Amino acid sequence: MNKALIVNIYIEHPIMQLNSTFSYYYQDKRKIERGMRVKVDFNGQRIVGFVDSTFEVGDLEKYQLQLGYQLKPIEEVIDREPIINDELYDLGLWMSRQTISPIISCFQSMLPSTLKPVSSAKRAVMENWVKIINKEVKQMYGFEDDEVLLKDFKEKVSDYHYRKLKNHGHIEVEKKEKRIEVEKFKVYDAPYNLTKQQKQAIETINNTNNNVILLHGLTGSGKTEIYLQLAKQACLKDKQVLVLVPEISLTSQMVNRFKDRFNSIAIYHSGLSAQEKYQQYTLVKEGKVKIVVGTRSAIFMPFKDIGLIVLDEEHDSSYKQDSTPKYNTRDIAIKRSETHNCKLILGSATPTLESYARAIKDVYKLVTLDKRINQDLPKSYLVDMSKEIRKGNYIISSPLLKAIEERLEKKQQVILLLNRRGYTPIVKCSSCSYVVMCPHCDVALSYHKDDDKLVCHVCGYSQSNDLTCPKCANKMWRNYGVGTQRLTEEIQKLFPQARIVRMDADSTRKKDAHSKILNSFEKQKYDILIGTQMISKGLDFPNVTLVGIFNADGPLHRTDYRSVETTFDLIVQASGRSGRSSNPGEVYVQAYDINHYGIRLAVKQDYITFFNNEMSYRHAGKYPPYTFMAAIMFVGKDDETIKDKAFAASDYFRNDSSIRVLGPSRLLKIKGEYRYRIIIKSKDKKQLIEKLWLWYEAQSINKRQLSVQIDVDPYILD
Repeated sequence: MNKALIVNIYIEHPIMQLNSTFSYYYQDKRKIERGMRVKVDFNGQRIVGFVDSTFEVGDLEKYQLQLGYQLKPIEEVIDREPIINDELYDLGLWMSRQTISPIISCFQSMLPSTLKPVSSAKRAVMENWVKIINKEVKQMYGFEDDEVLLKDFKEKVSDYHYRKLKNHGHIEVEKKEKRIEVEKFKVYDAPYNLTKQQKQAIETINNTNNNVILLHGLTGSGKTEIYLQLAKQACLKDKQVLVLVPEISLTSQMVNRFKDRFNSIAIYHSGLSAQEKYQQYTLVKEGKVKIVVGTRSAIFMPFKDIGLIVLDEEHDSSYKQDSTPKYNTRDIAIKRSETHNCKLILGSATPTLESYARAIKDVYKLVTLDKRINQDLPKSYLVDMSKEIRKGNYIISSPLLKAIEERLEKKQQVILLLNRRGYTPIVKCSSCSYVVMCPHCDVALSYHKDDDKLVCHVCGYSQSNDLTCPKCANKMWRNYGVGTQRLTEEIQKLFPQARIVRMDADSTRKKDAHSKILNSFEKQKYDILIGTQMISKGLDFPNVTLVGIFNADGPLHRTDYRSVETTFDLIVQASGRSGRSSNPGEVYVQAYDINHYGIRLAVKQDYITFFNNEMSYRHAGKYPPYTFMAAIMFVGKDDETIKDKAFAASDYFRNDSSIRVLGPSRLLKIKGEYRYRIIIKSKDKKQLIEKLWLWYEAQSINKRQLSVQIDVDPYILD
């Protein structure tokens, strides 16, 4: 009998046309399991696939006759054991269904690049090990273990005897992944006592039957200490802990807080090299570390037994993946907490409206911290910039200028937030007012003085600043607006003795730049920190007593339905960096639209009133959390082709009375491609997803002409 194992695999190409399993046969003795990688011939190409399922047939020839075609063999089994465990494999299948994404793209998002299912994947660092077959050799040279590192073996055995032992089969040499040694896990005592509110919060979290807890706490109310206490409880039960932060800039401070309490933790974020990511991934997989602190991608770490998940700053848009699969980290965290039956803490001073709405309906457990630990909330002042401009104060208002001067005299520190990088956002011809645009996008180029270049902040295109106006041949240009580079220059002119550091996407390109800047500022090597939104949340500097927010109402003018919410969040979060220790803090919010409810309530830090106001607008517009929503983007080089596809999709969904359709709307051209988008809404998420799958699977899409991008529960709709 010609027995064989039939192996069904997902191949490495993440496209919907190949979003199903393909069958191969295998007749070797080595075991194959779900989640392992194999190499196969697919249409003449040698590619990598993931094993989905297997079954045995007694007669391969007879089975192939029944199929009506010949199967190809598995050419190579790459892994000795599954690199995606059963939990993560099932999670990948669930993600695919929920995000309308190819299954293989979900698997790819879970793995460090050294393990991704592509044939060009880098190899892990390997070491040569000697396996001692003959026990007499072990006794003769005094080795304690049956396996010894080759370099350690050769310290006791000459090259001549090494070759002789190998040739006679007394030893075998094989390559193994480099082992990572870690310290034995230790827990250190807390340096101070918990407040009454913190104790009550921990007690409530431990006693509730609800696994998802929304921890709504003012900035500086001690949420991180609650995370630490709950993490200690989980670790003492021999369970693992995952702590997520939205940005790399927040990782270093959170890591330092956890290292003060636990001696061994893993760190995982996009700033690590491929090899560093693989090492951290392996430590977790082997159970050598109990605690992981990381950004969005750390949600897929291969934990064996999770006891606690923390999603700090749960409102942050960075938790939403903006490429396929377009998942929300919060949804993945909820799914994993269900699987491991562990607590998930969603922490924020400004929770998303969706999360707070679920909490007051008892879908989540609501726990509130409404008092700061060391100090009252900072005093906040709203500055009307329309009046300041009449006084000639175009960039910095006189009240903020005076406040900075006072802080510098007291040797206290200042944070200045402007959520716009570069020197100036717009460059115009001084004669005809022509605006320099990106040749690939419908976006104005920004001037960057550091490089003396004009840069597109969307596609990265750059060009020389020495240019002639294509309309009138004029060579004189004017810069309009203010970015972080110009603000830094202006502040340095006003305070020449001040030590100033800038933190934005341009100043943090190098490895570890975030942590170096923040550590230096924490050690008071700088007086003023100027930056974009990456400095607005989660940071704790005891000597900062003043925060200035520039162009605070700028985000209100975005076309996104969350624009007021994100503006409110930014002001409240940035304000919370001031006065976190014994010295009282102040905040100056510079804006033009000072009567907007989002601005006024943010200055008052009145979340509840803001929530009620904003929910009434969401209800009127039938936006989340009152409906579920999906955005379908059509992207391509030919405007008419894209538009026709978008209108056809719009007509399809309009035929369903349970679905509301907005659009198609033409968006800005990006990277030389036209974009149209439709938005569909439904009160039933399950029905919405089913309708999307029915439509998408029926499409015949020529990838050379266009791409279709689906975003279920989109976070930003600019």
